[in-house]
Amino acid sequence: MTASVATVRVDPQKCRGRMKCLRACPAQAIRVRNGKARFLADRCIHCGECIPVCPNGAIVALTNPFGELTKFRYTVAIPSPALYAQFGREILPDKILNGITTIGFDDTYDQAQICGMVSFAIQEFLRDHQGPRPIISNACPVIVHLIQVKYPNLLGHILPLEVPREIAAREIKKVKARQYELPESQIGAFYLTPCPSKMVSIRQPAGQRASHLDGAIAIADVYGPLRAALESVPAESYRRSLENICILGIGWAMVGGICRTLRLRNSLAASGLPEIIRVFDDIERGKLNNIDFIEAYSCPQGCVGGSLTVENVYVSFNKILKLIETLEYEKIKACPDVREVRRLYREGYFSSGEKHEPRPIRPLDENLSRAISLRKEKDALCRTLPQIDCGACGAPTCLAFAEDVVRGECAVEQCPVLAAGRGPARSGPGDNALQGGPS
Repeated sequence: MTASVATVRVDPQKCRGRMKCLRACPAQAIRVRNGKARFLADRCIHCGECIPVCPNGAIVALTNPFGELTKFRYTVAIPSPALYAQFGREILPDKILNGITTIGFDDTYDQAQICGMVSFAIQEFLRDHQGPRPIISNACPVIVHLIQVKYPNLLGHILPLEVPREIAAREIKKVKARQYELPESQIGAFYLTPCPSKMVSIRQPAGQRASHLDGAIAIADVYGPLRAALESVPAESYRRSLENICILGIGWAMVGGICRTLRLRNSLAASGLPEIIRVFDDIERGKLNNIDFIEAYSCPQGCVGGSLTVENVYVSFNKILKLIETLEYEKIKACPDVREVRRLYREGYFSSGEKHEPRPIRPLDENLSRAISLRKEKDALCRTLPQIDCGACGAPTCLAFAEDVVRGECAVEQCPVLAAGRGPARSGPGDNALQGGPS
């Protein structure tokens, strides 16, 4: 199994082992050993939930720095529609797109138009699809990774269309290569991302093909320079106009945006990993077979709630709603031609060609009989533990702690309840195998 690409790291100088990241992690991918947090790569789904909860700012997203732009002769920024929700209501997308070209990028490409095209392509796919339902949106990489790790039976439910950011990067590279007579390898396409999961979708796509994007820069990193630029960009220098902004695409920034703008029948929109997990459990139980499409985002309220954004999530959500109302009031739609989208769909323009494979968690042992033996040992040990899931041992639950012990990654005495004599003691193979530290 290919080693998972890291999207966050722990700064050991700042980490104080205060357990908040451990408790926030929905995938139980964090352990605290010797007073420092570390990640279990096989369990991490790259959601970024750990970043905002750390009181010391010790968890850092591994996005690209601005210095990466110098590697290319021509650079293009492809902003997530969530970027439009980070500023005041008076700052509309046309001004933001123009401002981006003053902070280091040669050009920008508004992804919203591609989002609108993919929205229509989703309608075409649902009309033709004869396979399992509901179809699950693939725009959020965390959702895809969650299915790969925890719900492999649902891999056939993932929407097999290319995500808008990849189509945008693919098309803008072709255009700029012709325009400037450059090889596409010299044109850098960078996604302005609201979350760290986009980095792993670029460096290690969930499917088999390479990404068309060359990197991702956090919205939080561009916010300061961009805000300063917006105050000094004169309107007469604009190269982008509001008339080119697609309402359908703007809606992709928030949960329910696809379903709401297309009025998809028998659809469901959900955000936040606890709710997503409940929905996926229901799908596995056969309770949602009457639903055609599920729009799923790991971040609360959608991409506007990403851990690398700046604005309050509810303010951002409201800004997107008001922005759509403004565009509708101004009679600005800039919607794609449905007939053209249908033609492109039939030609395979939107097909991703990806085959998603399961990403199983590391087994207790490669030898099956030994793994079964360790599983029994883990269950027996867990029954002796307090079952209070306090996290003081450095693992999120008593069951997770028992697994760490039988793996030899910690000692049973690290359970403070047992050490205090308030529960039955039991030795394990990891009694003398204290390990850990930041990773």
